[in-house]
Amino acid sequence: MYIILSRTVYNTTQFLCSFKGINKIFLVTFNLKVYNKYYTFYNKSHILQNNSWKVLFFGTDEFAVESLKILYDKYESKELERLEIVTNYKIKENPVVKYAKKNKIIIHKWPVEINKSEFHIGIVVSFGHLIPSTIINAFPLGMLNVHGSLLPRWRGAAPIIHTLINGDLKTGVTIMKIMPKKFDIGEIVLQKQIDIDEHETMPKLYTKLAKLGGNLLKETFENLLELLQFAKPQDETNITYAPKITSKISLINWNKMSATNVYNLHRALLGLYDLTTSFQNVKIKLLDIQKIESKIIATKLKEENTGVAIYSKKNNALIIKCKENSFVSVKKITVQGDFLTGGSRQVKW
Repeated sequence: MYIILSRTVYNTTQFLCSFKGINKIFLVTFNLKVYNKYYTFYNKSHILQNNSWKVLFFGTDEFAVESLKILYDKYESKELERLEIVTNYKIKENPVVKYAKKNKIIIHKWPVEINKSEFHIGIVVSFGHLIPSTIINAFPLGMLNVHGSLLPRWRGAAPIIHTLINGDLKTGVTIMKIMPKKFDIGEIVLQKQIDIDEHETMPKLYTKLAKLGGNLLKETFENLLELLQFAKPQDETNITYAPKITSKISLINWNKMSATNVYNLHRALLGLYDLTTSFQNVKIKLLDIQKIESKIIATKLKEENTGVAIYSKKNNALIIKCKENSFVSVKKITVQGDFLTGGSRQVKW
């Protein structure tokens, strides 16, 4: 039984003579520029005393907590003179608030007003709000963001999810300067790359990158002024975007998605949304999805349309045909709120 789921070179002497009359002015101007650059950096390096920074942290979720833990450890060891947080919540306390209360860190609710030079630097991790220039400029050293991708790849709110949906084999964390008006466009201060296993899921990669972000932030503070001075612009030719997702992304299009596409979507949304399809206008949630290769099944379903499903006693699962004559197995499904374990032949289609 089959089921269908729906440049010019000048004479050097001439060139020097032409500048003879304005030599003093030229030298004064040149030296002033060098002096100003040195003076700016000198001022920044004398903001602190004994490497003791004043930091204001902006964050909300578990990803942010890993970076906050690093900063709190530095605060406890007197490497930071001051540490406070800015977050956004109404009634239910988010993970950053819970961590801050537990460790008696001062909490400020967003939106916030900051007195100029009250803090040396702002650190933003998974905050979700565009920060205005008035706040950015209140910090002598500006603001830094810990971002869960190798910018400029995957700018936006959901970099980890889009990394997995796309089937990327590498990702990482970027420490970048915060700029006003747009997200994730600032100069890169530091980056670190890691490999992604083909079966890596969202929860595992999220935790791995959160810890990597905290460690990279720690490395940043060990050489902060120099890293800020030599930050590099992002490569504008390699930009990709990772917009915020909704549950709509979980709907499988069997005609357009290969087994790899379906499996990658499953890995990316695990713990957030179950993948969905429909049969006779009934919504079906698909759980425990794997790619499967079988010459027997490929031959058997070669002439069938995508979305056709058969029950495999050998795999104890539904086998569903995807684009490019590829297949996924599904061991658990939910139909109209009824949970059915894989292999059950009591499914009422």
